[in-house]
Amino acid sequence: MRTAFWTAAVTAAVIVATPRLEAAPLKRDPAPEAAAPEALVRTVTALDARFFGAFNTCDAPGQLDKHAAMLDPNVEFYHDNGGVSWTRKDYIDKTRQNVCGHFRRKLVPGSLRVYPIKDFGAIEEGDQDFCDLKSNRCFGAAHFMLVWHRTANGWQVTRAFSYGHRPLK
Repeated sequence: MRTAFWTAAVTAAVIVATPRLEAAPLKRDPAPEAAAPEALVRTVTALDARFFGAFNTCDAPGQLDKHAAMLDPNVEFYHDNGGVSWTRKDYIDKTRQNVCGHFRRKLVPGSLRVYPIKDFGAIEEGDQDFCDLKSNRCFGAAHFMLVWHRTANGWQVTRAFSYGHRPLK
């Protein structure tokens, strides 16, 4: 009985004396140049142009293969409306069915941000619009994030996220 009393008293004292730990507030929207070295920003910007250049013309011969070559075979693609693709093959099949010949992706100017990942590659994030190929009218928008892995054979996307989809008015 006495032991239980002292155990409870010591536990209460420890709880009262322990300071509450709080996470430091995150800084908002760091300038892109503060997030990654300039050379990495140029590299990822060029990768984005190649990756989505092939995506946007994936109905032309060879373009879907160029797009696919920039994806890790085990890429994971997370789409808030379409669900998850767990492999390059699954992602490419869905792209062929839903994208090629229908719409193109346009990077929103000034939205691209790049963050280095030590001993791996980089995170690319930004905003994108989707535009009908026939009318050239942009109809939707979303945020995106790509995780790029720098390998001995070049850069490949290992994870991709497209989320916050909404119509453009």
